[in-house]
Amino acid sequence: MNPTLPTTLQEAIQYFADPQRCQDLLSAMRWPQGPVCPSCRSHEHGFVKSRAIYQCKMCRKQYSAKVGTIFEDSPIKLDKWFCALWMITNAKNGVSSYEVARSLGVTQKTAWFMMHRIRLALQHGSIDRKLMGDVEVDETYIGGKARNMHSDKRAKLMKNEGSFRKAVVVGMLERKGEVRTAVLRTASEKLLGKSVREHVVPGSNLITDEAAGYTKVGREYAHKVINHAETYVKGNVHTNSIENYWSLLKRGIKGTYISVEPFHLFRYLDEQAFRFNTRKDNDQGRFMAALSQISGKRVQYRELIGQTTWH
Repeated sequence: MNPTLPTTLQEAIQYFADPQRCQDLLSAMRWPQGPVCPSCRSHEHGFVKSRAIYQCKMCRKQYSAKVGTIFEDSPIKLDKWFCALWMITNAKNGVSSYEVARSLGVTQKTAWFMMHRIRLALQHGSIDRKLMGDVEVDETYIGGKARNMHSDKRAKLMKNEGSFRKAVVVGMLERKGEVRTAVLRTASEKLLGKSVREHVVPGSNLITDEAAGYTKVGREYAHKVINHAETYVKGNVHTNSIENYWSLLKRGIKGTYISVEPFHLFRYLDEQAFRFNTRKDNDQGRFMAALSQISGKRVQYRELIGQTTWH
C-alpha cells in the first residue's frame, strides 16, 4: 500500500480535489519512465501547465495523459473520473449511475456513460490467465421479467422474439482463485464447451452439475459431476462456490441496478468479476489495479446504444 495515496472514499475525494495530483498520478501510471509522444514515441517534451498538456519537441504535436485511455476526449475533469473509479471498484454490490451522479455533481446520463467506460477498463487484468486446479462450472439465467417492462417495450419484444428470453450466463470459478463469465446465446453443448476450453486449462478438475451440455467437453478434463436431484455436496464435489457467486451477482443487479439491458449485461459481469478477483486487495489496491488498466480501450456513446453482444 502506498502511504501517500488515499485509503477511503472520503480521503479520495479530498486527495483528488488537487488537479495536479490527478495529473501526476495518471502520468506516472501511464509512463513510469516519463511521458512518451503517441505520434513519434519521443521522450523529449515540454509541458503547458495552463492546459495540462505536453508538447513533443520532435514532431511538435501536443498530447495529454488522457490520450489512448478511457478518459480521452472527455470534458469531465480527472478528479471526478478518479472518484467514480474508486466508487465502482470498491462498492461490494455495485453503485448506480444515480448515486454516482449525485456524488460527483454530474447528470445521470454523464454518470452512466462514465461507468460504462470504466467497466471497459475492468475487462482487463488477469483474465488472460486460464483457470486450473478445481474449477466449478455452472450456468445461470438473468433478466426476462415482463412485469417490469414498459408496455411498449413488452409488446415490441413479444413481436420480435415471441417470448421474454432470459440471458444465459456461464461461469467458471477456480476454488480460492478467480472467476470468468460469459454471456451465451444458448446453453448449448457447443457454446458451453467453447467457453470452458477458452478459460480452463486442459486436464483440470472440472466440477459441474448433471447438465448434458458439459458431457462432451468434460472428456478433456477430470470431470466430476454432482447430481442435484440426489445431493448438493458429495465430499469435494459440489458447485457451491459458483452458486454463491451467482447470488452475489444477482443481488447487485436486482438491488443496485434494478434492471440491465441484455446488450450491456457483459459489462456488468466484467465489473462484478473484477471486484471478486481483487477481493483480497484493499480499496486502494483495487483502485490502483483498475487505474493500471485504463489504456488502449475506448468506447463511444453510440456503441452503448442498441448493440447486442453475445458470445
